[in-house]
Amino acid sequence: MKRIEVLGCPLDVASMDETVSFISERVSRREFTQHVVVNVAKLVNMRTDPQLAASVHCCDVINIDGMGVVWGARVLGHDVPERVTGVDLFDRLLGEAALKGFPVYFLGATVDVVQAVATRSVMQYPRLIVAGHHHGYFWGDEEAIVKRIQASGARMLFVAITSPKKEKFINQWKAALGVDFVMGVGGTFDVVAGKVKRAPSWMQRAGLEWLFRLLQEPRRMFARYLVTNSKFALMLGEAWVRRQVR
Repeated sequence: MKRIEVLGCPLDVASMDETVSFISERVSRREFTQHVVVNVAKLVNMRTDPQLAASVHCCDVINIDGMGVVWGARVLGHDVPERVTGVDLFDRLLGEAALKGFPVYFLGATVDVVQAVATRSVMQYPRLIVAGHHHGYFWGDEEAIVKRIQASGARMLFVAITSPKKEKFINQWKAALGVDFVMGVGGTFDVVAGKVKRAPSWMQRAGLEWLFRLLQEPRRMFARYLVTNSKFALMLGEAWVRRQVR
């Protein structure tokens, strides 16, 4: 995969198929792979959170999730054909795990949600081996959870905890998890469990998932999008000017 840099963040330019194939081959070789997706909010927060930035920089696969990042990369002269969304990649990797016999572990969300994810995943992929699952409210006893994951025999771990907690947790404990692949999936479990609706396909293609989410939770999301998108636009504008000067 081709790696570029946008606003100080390394990003891998790859299609969904290329990403799935790359990860599957590494897991088959038992080559540890740390994965992350990057959207506008994460790019902005990396500027003021060195620990988050370090966690992203050391990942083996850094996919572009948000359309804002795709457009920003194109503005800065990079050829980015498509984005690789976390929720779609999660689904594709479950199919790959079922096909190749990679046991998976689900970590995060509430007790009911993570149980629903495990149940629905096996219903969708009957050959899928779920090595275990646990809710995301374990802070203060992280080592016990890490030992549980290690003992489960899982090859692939999916962590559904909010940023930047999940990135920092993964980066801190990756050597002790005993898995071959670990991916932070954010709010994916809520979507899979049916707790949160995903935007219609046409809104996804148009890069308007943020608008769909804003309409669902206007009070909570308005300030977040206003602040992060404004900061991102400023960062992008400054980078574009520097590029023109050079």
